[in-house]
Amino acid sequence: MSTYKIAVFVGSLRAASINLRLARALEKLVPPDFKFDYVNLDVPLFNQDNENNLPPGVAKLKQQITESQGVLFVSPEHNRSVPAAIKNAIDWGSRPWGHNSWAGKAAGVLGTSPSAAGTALMQQHLRNILAAEGASTLTTPEVFLQYSDGLVNDQHEITNEGTRKFLQGWIDRYADWIRKFNS
Repeated sequence: MSTYKIAVFVGSLRAASINLRLARALEKLVPPDFKFDYVNLDVPLFNQDNENNLPPGVAKLKQQITESQGVLFVSPEHNRSVPAAIKNAIDWGSRPWGHNSWAGKAAGVLGTSPSAAGTALMQQHLRNILAAEGASTLTTPEVFLQYSDGLVNDQHEITNEGTRKFLQGWIDRYADWIRKFNS
């Protein structure tokens, strides 16, 4: 395979999202044969009445999952769990019955928060949800990243050398995980 397309789900819809900044920084660390494809999570709430006539944004979301060689979630933690936008995307991706776009996908989960705990609870909940949908999530190393101003500069570079090395190690492991599932 010449290029590994990664469907990237940023759990914050904010224009100034620190998790989007982190995702852009991670994009600079991936091997050259990896391409990030950012998924628009601003889609209607899941409604089973519409699952056989998907809204256009939802159809694109499912297509991005299907055409990817892996998925990556870079997300904040909302009220000690998964942001609604992520859960909504997972619900749409799993429907209609028999057309689960998540089954057999290799996944990575991480995120950042100003909290010292990072996004630990969100990650735990998200891994459980993805397992129920048949995705295989990279389990180690885990990334519980406390965000501070300036950690990612305006060029989307990690400014702390220790953090950059740690995240490079995570990206390298994630890339190996994706290659394993697509060999």
